[in-house]
Amino acid sequence: MPHASNGGVSIRYEIDEGRSADGEAVVFCGDVGLGAWQFGWQHAALAGPHTVVTPESRGVGRSDAPPGPYTVEALAGDLEAVCAAEGVRNAHLVGYGLGGMVALAYGLESSRPASLTLVGTPPIGDAYGPAGVWADPADPDAVRGSLAGLLSERFRREHADALSRIVEWRLAEDADRETFEAHRAAVEGFDLADRLHEATLPTLVVHGSEDAVCPRSAGETLAEGLPRGEFHAVEGARHLVGVEASAEVNDLVASWLAEHTTDPDA
Repeated sequence: MPHASNGGVSIRYEIDEGRSADGEAVVFCGDVGLGAWQFGWQHAALAGPHTVVTPESRGVGRSDAPPGPYTVEALAGDLEAVCAAEGVRNAHLVGYGLGGMVALAYGLESSRPASLTLVGTPPIGDAYGPAGVWADPADPDAVRGSLAGLLSERFRREHADALSRIVEWRLAEDADRETFEAHRAAVEGFDLADRLHEATLPTLVVHGSEDAVCPRSAGETLAEGLPRGEFHAVEGARHLVGVEASAEVNDLVASWLAEHTTDPDA
């Protein structure tokens, strides 16, 4: 598994070569304390048609875990290190929660990002309740219980097998308490509300209508403040909208990327 270095911090990532034009890739950006399992549903749909880069956030998986607190700017620096290591000149960032905040910040400071897809993302950290995302990966009951706030009752009732697999993945991959608190500090310090007009990249904002971690209204405010923002609500879904409504989200993201990526055969 390759790695990139940002100021001595090693960030591990995976790359799946697809049919993207040279120097172009979809790059995932992760939510508070969650392992790479969170990308699985969209990765399956995007890898192949696109080159896909999947970093593990600092403190998660096999990436280094320097002492916190972290900042969104530091996490954006990690993203820059990964993109630079792989020679990605046009990065189509797909960020979830905190990862969406990182993608926004990175898009303001770098010429590499070419488009943004922001899922369950607010314009300011005060609108986001990270305590509702994380659960102690040493406590299986706490991990299972936390899913009640992240996935709708209907999904949990109809997809018991998927729920069990998610619990297993979280127990194996999610961050510990120290890293969660470091990520949480990044959320609390985030505020781009007064700079949204500067974020001129084409941006797809996707939100579960019943998201209790980051309310739908926060996503709507984000999209309204972006010069090229486009908002899509997924009815009935909670914060892990890419999991429980994967078919709808995958269709949205695939169509968005088809519009904003380069056809390598053109």
